[in-house]
Amino acid sequence: MLSRWFGLDDLGTTVRTEVLAGTTTFLTMAYIIVVQPLVLSGQMFGFSTGMDFGSVMTATCLAAALATLIMGLYAKYPIAQAPGMGENFFFVFTALPVIAAAGHTNAWSVALGVVFISGVLFFLLSLTGVREAILHSVSPSMKNAMAVGIGLFIAFIGLQNAGLIVSSAAIVPGANGPILSTGTLVKLNHHFASVDLVLFFMGLILTAVLHVRKVRASILLGILGTTVLALLFKGVIALWPAGTETVFFKDSMLLTRFSVASKILAAPPSLAPTFFKMNIKAALTLSMFPLIIIFLFMDLFDTLGTLVGVSEQAGFMKDNRLPRARKAMISDAVGTVVGAGLGTSTVTSFIESAAGVEQGGRSGLTAVVAAGGFLLALFFSPMVNMLGSYPVITAPALVIVGAMMMRNVIKIDWKDYSESIPAFLMILGMPLAYSVADGLALGFIVYPLIKLLSGRGREVSWLMTGLSVVLIMYFIFLRAPLG
Repeated sequence: MLSRWFGLDDLGTTVRTEVLAGTTTFLTMAYIIVVQPLVLSGQMFGFSTGMDFGSVMTATCLAAALATLIMGLYAKYPIAQAPGMGENFFFVFTALPVIAAAGHTNAWSVALGVVFISGVLFFLLSLTGVREAILHSVSPSMKNAMAVGIGLFIAFIGLQNAGLIVSSAAIVPGANGPILSTGTLVKLNHHFASVDLVLFFMGLILTAVLHVRKVRASILLGILGTTVLALLFKGVIALWPAGTETVFFKDSMLLTRFSVASKILAAPPSLAPTFFKMNIKAALTLSMFPLIIIFLFMDLFDTLGTLVGVSEQAGFMKDNRLPRARKAMISDAVGTVVGAGLGTSTVTSFIESAAGVEQGGRSGLTAVVAAGGFLLALFFSPMVNMLGSYPVITAPALVIVGAMMMRNVIKIDWKDYSESIPAFLMILGMPLAYSVADGLALGFIVYPLIKLLSGRGREVSWLMTGLSVVLIMYFIFLRAPLG
């Protein structure tokens, strides 16, 4: 039944492979279950936004599961969805101060209203085919550049999660609250004797060797192997969520079944503090319009880049077109609308889906398994907290996946500078700007300008030219004043 529904035979895959791929995808992005509530509640930065940690966690799991299920069952692609990194920081460090400065109380509820409206607009753009038209107007070289750029970005995230690459980002006080001061410089952490880096390199070598030897489920086995090494090197007390260690080692580790289960299973936190608390009326004011447009653009380009990058990696593109593109784009729009109602920020396609594709995932069954992981996580929050709070565990997998995605670089037409220069800027822009959306925007702005000024304007669609103009205006008049 599963084979017929998802077309596994036609895709050259099996149920076993899809389950392994879905599990891999979920594990590499499980950190969002912990990070999202830490960011939106403000706990990660030492202040409070007014949002409840537990409620945001439940909303994140439910929104991610719904959007990913739609992607798997409706669009039938192995791409998982969840509240996006980048959008959540913009929510806290830009949207909330702007809303507070406008005189609104409970700024977070107004921000959720803004996200909801942007999601509705996103959904309408998906239904009308505008997003699909943008996707299909992108040249093959630019599509492959998306995959390469995302690969570099994934690897960069992995190196940062491992602690090998460190930045100078800091939280500094501002007139309307704390501000994220993002450092532009990164450097190598030379403390190679630290436990974190030793674990990372051991996990990286283990995963790479398994992959080179073509061992099935190599990336998943690498994650599990790194987890075991982490438990051995750092100990259960150091990794297990705070407050559980006293029970976990009670009576010389002679634990009752109940005491073990109580630290593995947990009831999902209540949704009540954020459920349908979005303030749509306040969000529908002229002063909130720039925020709505920015959230719309961020989601548009994050999803576009991830969808194209992962699809290129998996070989889904047919004649420079992605089948069922509109269906795929509807999933994150629905996820964003529902997520705002539940109490979380913009839902988008996750670049970590590339890990599942590299593991062999080719059908929507991969996404369905990943969605199941988010639902199970609601009841296994202590274990998810352990994995999510120690990103060194999944860092080696991200670096390996990034390396695999670099193979698309040979598909870029490097001899045609009108194609290769915008592609290069896009590739470079994603990791350096720490944003898929901003990297894409950089390439999309430059591409039509080079073509037009080189006398090759006929090669550029009117949609790409118009998009370039809109993006320039977006960065000058909207993004710049708001930070």
